[in-house]
Amino acid sequence: MQAARRFLSVGLISALSILGLAASAAPARARVISNEPFHESDSEVVEDCGLTLRIDIDIEGRFIINTHGREGLVYAVRTQHGRVSYTNLANGETVTETNTNSFRILKVIDNGDGTLTVVQPFSGILKVNESKGKLIQTGTERIELLVDAGGTPTDPADDVILDTRVVKERTGRSTLPELCDVLQQFIG
Repeated sequence: MQAARRFLSVGLISALSILGLAASAAPARARVISNEPFHESDSEVVEDCGLTLRIDIDIEGRFIINTHGREGLVYAVRTQHGRVSYTNLANGETVTETNTNSFRILKVIDNGDGTLTVVQPFSGILKVNESKGKLIQTGTERIELLVDAGGTPTDPADDVILDTRVVKERTGRSTLPELCDVLQQFIG
């Protein structure tokens, strides 16, 4: 975890983590490659934000991966809901984030030079609870990824993200500062 990163559920989900599930090259016509539920549960202790933190994650949802268009490029949708708790091990205080959000690949463009341009909106609701109240973030954000397709534009298993840029800033309501600021203020 990096000090400057945003909350887990608000961070931009890389296309590689979703697209890496596709194991075979896609055919020219549209078809579903995968439609699977998932459940991620983990706990780890990290040193970050000047604190020793235990991070407990419990998130579930569904991945749908399919192909589109003549080129058979891979698209994905991920919906999820869950909870992430950050506990300061020095004092036992906790900040808990609950989220419901979705991510999808809106457009994939084969740039013809071995790279793909992937446009993906991310939308949802994030609530952060701590002893003094709630912080809330809602809305949609749209990003564009430049992806090295590794010579196989229909098989994302070897893709590498080269660049990420926000093409539409988050809309909606937000009272959330960066993660480290929240952790230092409420449990530091």
